[in-house]
Amino acid sequence: MASEKENPTAETKKEINDFVPEGYYVFEKSFGDLNKDGLKDCILVIKKIDPQNIITDENRGKLDRNRRGIIVLFKTDKGYELASENNTCFSSENEEGGNYYAPELMVYEEKGNLNIHYAHGRYGYWKYIFRYQNSDFELIGYENSSNTGPVVNNTTRINFSTKKMLTQENTNEAAESGDEVFKKEWSNIKIDKLFTLSGIKDFDELEMWSMYRK
Repeated sequence: MASEKENPTAETKKEINDFVPEGYYVFEKSFGDLNKDGLKDCILVIKKIDPQNIITDENRGKLDRNRRGIIVLFKTDKGYELASENNTCFSSENEEGGNYYAPELMVYEEKGNLNIHYAHGRYGYWKYIFRYQNSDFELIGYENSSNTGPVVNNTTRINFSTKKMLTQENTNEAAESGDEVFKKEWSNIKIDKLFTLSGIKDFDELEMWSMYRK
């Protein structure tokens, strides 16, 4: 019987670039052990190549608005095998940010999990945490921090495996960085099915509040 980290039907290829689909290129690459076998797996952020999605902005000049995606490869003794793929789930790096710059996407391994992290400077961050199980990367956690500069206003942490949510609200309106006083509240959530990396159409439209019911 195959374990969760094994995929006996997956095709093995020697080179990482052999997994990049035609019409895409590698935008970013990182490595980390995502299936607890001691080998460094590969995380690719890929970007579509389509001249029709290159626009000219009045203030910023030419902008490549082609969408990005993700490919996760497990390292084997013969090369790499495909673990999960979603070619268009991320917007481009050149989207509008309103009065501030657009959130910066960072994709990396941490503690054996796949992290999809959006950093938004002085306004905070949010991130999605995936674990490889049931033949795909399933969404097991979510974190959000809403800031005003260095001061944390509130945070949310959701553990979809335990179905628990922790919210923290700063009650010290005069707080400077490190002076926050948080009111903590734990609550239970209900979710019927864990989301998978390959099944998420667009991370920009992934509303966490619609993924569970109190």
